[in-house]
This record gives sequence, structure tokens and C-alpha cells, in this order.
Amino acid sequence: MAQGPRLVDLVQHRIDEFLATRREQLRRISPDLAPLLTHAERFLRGGKRFRALFCYHGWEAVRTSTPELLPDASTPHLLPLISAAASLEVFHAAALVHDDIIDNSDTRRGGLSTHRVFAQQHTEASWMGESAEFGQSTAILLGDLLLGWSDELLDEGLDTLSDRVAGRAVRAEFVRMRTEVTAGQMLDVLEEQAWHTANESEQRLRAERVIIYKSAKYSVQSPLLVGAALGGATREQRSALEAFGLPLGIAFQLRDDLLGVFGDPAVTGKPSGDDLREGKRTMLIAITREKLGTGPRRLLDELLGDPALTPLQVDTLQRTIIDCGAVQEVEALIATNVRKAKSALTLAPLGAASVAELRALADTVTRRVR
Repeated sequence: MAQGPRLVDLVQHRIDEFLATRREQLRRISPDLAPLLTHAERFLRGGKRFRALFCYHGWEAVRTSTPELLPDASTPHLLPLISAAASLEVFHAAALVHDDIIDNSDTRRGGLSTHRVFAQQHTEASWMGESAEFGQSTAILLGDLLLGWSDELLDEGLDTLSDRVAGRAVRAEFVRMRTEVTAGQMLDVLEEQAWHTANESEQRLRAERVIIYKSAKYSVQSPLLVGAALGGATREQRSALEAFGLPLGIAFQLRDDLLGVFGDPAVTGKPSGDDLREGKRTMLIAITREKLGTGPRRLLDELLGDPALTPLQVDTLQRTIIDCGAVQEVEALIATNVRKAKSALTLAPLGAASVAELRALADTVTRRVR
């Protein structure tokens, strides 16, 4: 994964370059819009860049020979790749902004979530109306703006691509990803509100469906396929990357679910037990409910989703989840899905060096510390 740090720098450069042009565009409309760009620039710095990395490795894996990445992101043959990777990161930022509104989250990456940032701006400026409403409205609009910009970034790169067939394939993957993750987000919202009307035997299957469409495809599989399409992947290569990406994406989200309940705020940037306060109906919760008796299950259901949970109540829920064996089972599911992903690379028609890098990346994204 020697190219990883270099790729991250190139992607950041491309994002900065793109935002500079949009800053000028918004400045001409009104200087009052400057805070939108200031926050977008700050929000789009840092992060793990997993989607950009998977996009690159998808591209690299299907090529017969991969040239060294040059230090200039505008190099013609690299611009489509770097722009696609950057567009995935901007799309991810848009999804996070909207997700924090939906979840009513106060923090993101160790700081205030976007709608809280703009609510604070409203309060400090002593404007009329409700600060919370202003913050939410502004964040929705910024999220929409980022969604549009992710499209523009992708198109700017594809416009320089000589292979029009590959360009259409990339666009098709991106559009499919956008539809699937939006549908997955809707399913997640639905589960939080309607879980009690579903058959108990379906809870795990419904949780897995949310994992697949809200996260697994969009976090791992789709970026791989976007990169592979840019590299002119054959059907067999695409199938191998699909078979690798989906189980790895599931493992990635299962790890995220554990971090959402047990994660160290200094590492995750969010309060410990945040998913418990938000009432996330994850696979971890579905498994916990299966393992608990009627009384403890009823208590779990009563507490889950209460934004006013005390630290003691969070600790009680965490110990309940651990003691019933749910954490151990989720860890086993993560390991099983990682093995499944890696086995999909065996004898796959992909470059040997790329296969080794993908195997290493599989471990990296699923062994994040708490």
C-alpha cells in the first residue's frame, strides 16, 4: 500500500483545487455564503479516505501495468482517476452531513456536526428565529451542494477520458451507488421507527439489508467498481471485485457498529454509546435481542433510542450486549466476512501486487481500534 499516502495527497489537492473555483463562484453571488465554503473545506480535510483508496485499488487491480502516480493530479491520464476518487470523498461528506441531521448527532470527527456549527453561528450572530432550525436548514442545503459538486468533480474527470465506453460504465456505477445508499439510508430510518412491527425472526435479515445498501456497497464495493470501470475491467475482473467488496463492506460496517456502541471518543470523534442514544437497529442489536430473555429484551427496547441516556445507563446496556455474547458473535461475523472477501481474490484475474494490497487493506478497514 505504498501508494496510499501519495494518493491521499493527490485527492486532497484535487478537492482543494475544485473548492477554490466554487469559492469564487459563491463569492460572486454573495459574500454571505463564505461560511458554507469555509466549513466545506474544513469538513473535507482529513478522514480515512477509504473510498478513494478502494477506487484506486480497483483501477490498479485491472490494469496489466500500472505507472507510478505522478505528483501532479492534473496529469492527463490520472485526472479521471483522481477526480473519481475525490468525487467519492465529496459524496461521502454530503452523506455524513445529511446523516448527522437525520440522527440528530451533535458531533462528527471530534468537532461539532455541520448543523450544530451553523446553529452556533446563528446564536453568536444574534439573528432572529430558532438557531436549531437555521442550522438544520443550512446543513441540508450544504449537503445538497456537496452532492451536486461530487457529480461535477466526476464529470470533470470523465470529460478528459478518451474511452467513452469506460466513461459510461463509471457513470453507471456512480449512479447505482447513489441510489443504493439513499435507499439504504431510508431503510435505516424505517428500521428505527418500525422495527417493533416486524416479525422477530426477520430482525437480523432486516439489519443486514440496511448494512448492505447503506454502507457495504457504498463504502467498499462501489468505489472498487468505479475504479475498475475506469481501468477498463473485464466482466471476470468486475465479478471478482464484486465478490471481494461486498463481504468486506459488511465486515467494515459491522466493525463500525461495534465502534458506535463501544468506541473511544478520542478515536471515533463521537461520544461512546452514541448509537444507543440514537436507537440504531444494527446487526449487533438484532443479535443481542435474539440472545436476551423477555425481561432484559424489554428493558433494552425501552432504553434504546433515548437521547437522554445517562452514562450509567449506557454502561448497563454495553455490559448487557457483551455479557449475552453478541459482541463475540459480531466479531466472528467480521472474521468470516473478511475470510470470504480474501478468498474471492484467490485465482482472480487481477494483478498479483494489487491482490496483496487489497488483502492488506481488508485487514486495515476491519481492525480499527476502539
